[in-house]
Amino acid sequence: MSTIPSTTNNTSSNSSSSGSTSSANSALSSTMTQADFLKLMTAQLQAQDPTNPVDNSQFVSQMAQFSQLSATQQLDTDLQSLATNVNTAMQTSQVLSSSNLVNREVLVPGSSAAFDGTDAVKGAVNVTSATTVNVKIVDGSGNVVRNIPLGAQNTGLAQFSWDGKDDNGNAIAAGTYTIQAGSGSTSLDTYVAGTVTAVGYGGSSLGTYLQVSGVGGVPLSQVAQIL
Repeated sequence: MSTIPSTTNNTSSNSSSSGSTSSANSALSSTMTQADFLKLMTAQLQAQDPTNPVDNSQFVSQMAQFSQLSATQQLDTDLQSLATNVNTAMQTSQVLSSSNLVNREVLVPGSSAAFDGTDAVKGAVNVTSATTVNVKIVDGSGNVVRNIPLGAQNTGLAQFSWDGKDDNGNAIAAGTYTIQAGSGSTSLDTYVAGTVTAVGYGGSSLGTYLQVSGVGGVPLSQVAQIL
């Protein structure tokens, strides 16, 4: 003969059922997985009062929430996958289109230049406002070996070329030289020219980059001018 649970047990069961429902609703309000939802629902069913089971409409509502959760998680996964594929396609397209720059000369930010003893060193000065500009070529010992006055320049890139000679017209040995530019006591940013030898992708932080002779790897976004 079966025994009807006592009033105390009913109260405990109702309390457990209410607590489980509260936990389920709280969990649904934040991020959760399908496994978490199933665990909560199973716990709720196990803790319900046999004499007062969960209402069918409430159970159907919870199942609908579960279905919505599953669909939302799948949608999020699909969107992330789509974003990754689109990003990869854009990166590939950018690298391929940038390959047209191979064997072309570009101006990139730089304050030093490698002189091979023969070819002239070309570069530019970023003039922020119309002014008189002067360029200095400095050797490894800090000595100014050549002054290149550019005169009055308008705002923009003022290009210059150094033939590898000092102020007295003597040829300078091959090596790496520092380029300094300014207007009076104001320093100006400089750019150096180099030939693009390769194009690559350096990851999400660097993006597409160019391998420039005499300079090294330079982000595509830093190319100031294609010569």
